[in-house]
Amino acid sequence: MKHYRKNLFAILTVAFVILLAACQDSSEESGTKLDKPSQNEQTSPNKKDDTANTDSTETASNTDNTKTSNIETNEKEDTSNIVPEKKETQSSITTTNLKEEYLNKLNDNKKETDEMEATDTSTFALKKVENDRWEAWDELLNEVYGVLKGQLSAEEMDQLRNEQRDWIKYRDESALEASLKYKGGTQEHLEYVAVLANLTEVRCYELVEDYM
Repeated sequence: MKHYRKNLFAILTVAFVILLAACQDSSEESGTKLDKPSQNEQTSPNKKDDTANTDSTETASNTDNTKTSNIETNEKEDTSNIVPEKKETQSSITTTNLKEEYLNKLNDNKKETDEMEATDTSTFALKKVENDRWEAWDELLNEVYGVLKGQLSAEEMDQLRNEQRDWIKYRDESALEASLKYKGGTQEHLEYVAVLANLTEVRCYELVEDYM
């Protein structure tokens, strides 16, 4: 009987030890599970920080891209502003060169016409010289007028056309008035043509100086 009790006590002791060990393992597992959420909670702020850093980086990148785009836009605007200035400068140079070219033409024509001489002292020979002078200046006047047609605006050309009509009337009236001093004489037509030549020469210089 005593031997039976000893065996029973030994069995109960072993069972108690096993049960106690099982309880400890269960407690440790529970503690481990409780620790894991804590670690996740500690990790979560880091994830938020990483997300915030990523957003900040993207914002900075977008800002840099916007600045770069603005710089490129400004450069394009600056370039577009420079182009018209170049065109205006080239146009101004062309106009200046054309004006100088025609002033030289006028000066050359004046030199040639001033050197014209009659073959003799007859009225016919003198008339021919003055008539040649007038034709030379009238031809050059028409050339200058044609250039101005392609150079002036429509409004400016209308103004010039009206002025030219008035000038032609003034030219003819002035020549007629001057010739009447010799009405009926051999000098009448000579004076008429001479005034035409002189006034046409002056008009050529006026058009080049004032309009070209």
